[in-house]
Amino acid sequence: MRFLSCAAILLVCAGSAAAADIVDRTIARPEGNRHYVVVEPAGLAPDKRPVVILLHGHGTSAAMLLGLKGFAGYKNPQWIQMAERENVLLIAPDGTKGSDGKAAWNDCRLDAPTNATSDDVGFISALIDTAIADLHADPGRIYVFGSSHGGFMTYRLAGELGARLAAIGVESAAMPVQTRCKAPAHPLSLFATHGTLDEIVPYGGGKLGSWILHGRGTARGVEASVDLWRRLDGLPETPAVYKFPHLHASDRTSATRFVWGADPHGLQVEFVRIDGGGHTPASTSGELPWLLRKLVGDMNHDLDSSDEAWNFFKDKRVSAAKPGAASVTMPP
Repeated sequence: MRFLSCAAILLVCAGSAAAADIVDRTIARPEGNRHYVVVEPAGLAPDKRPVVILLHGHGTSAAMLLGLKGFAGYKNPQWIQMAERENVLLIAPDGTKGSDGKAAWNDCRLDAPTNATSDDVGFISALIDTAIADLHADPGRIYVFGSSHGGFMTYRLAGELGARLAAIGVESAAMPVQTRCKAPAHPLSLFATHGTLDEIVPYGGGKLGSWILHGRGTARGVEASVDLWRRLDGLPETPAVYKFPHLHASDRTSATRFVWGADPHGLQVEFVRIDGGGHTPASTSGELPWLLRKLVGDMNHDLDSSDEAWNFFKDKRVSAAKPGAASVTMPP
């Protein structure tokens, strides 16, 4: 069933000759039918298609992450625009309800009672199988990107499905402090971005949530989370550093990129630190409504998170763990 047409949402068609085909799908799982959205740009190759699986945040949805629906008056279509331009297949699943009634994922946090209890690792694994069998996805180019709670779930997938993934990306997320999962053991390239003034997932770690989000547990600091993956990948301690040009004088934030690993085809870790940024993606063209900005903080306008993530992903391929990668430990 077609989810939205070009006529229904013009932003999907911006800058392209034809709209992406955007379809609602379901897959049967032990917990019931699970919903996901597939975005197939008109220029996709007939086979060996790269695919990015997108995981939404707590209380939001696949449609919101794709910019098909608004959240508190804001729509962000940058993932669809990137997919149309770069000919990338997108798959955006929905989580199930947690104990607070909000859409959620079953990530590794032991101290997050509002998480879902569904088998989300099994669900995403089944989506990968479906993408390969039915949507002609390249099994060597499966990428997962998660925002906020979706980022926490992405970290769990990296630990349990890492051998099936070419790279992962997280936005406004960190590794858990109290965890039900084993420490990750499969080296994997990581893209991460985070605002230093994020009050929902604090940059330095600690209690998660806000005055409207409770029962979300705790997390490690962002830099410690990134460094765990750098060590697992066996990468040097010193990164290459790039300061993004400041594009808007009124923007109170700034962005710096840190990259460990010199070969874009090999293991790398990239971290984009948004100084002064909140719990929000970066966008060169979007802007948060006043009320939403008060809730989540300032948005950076020096880059688009989706473009930066894809530029990192595009050269990565599924490969076996490289010799010499370090083991890591996590708190019990």
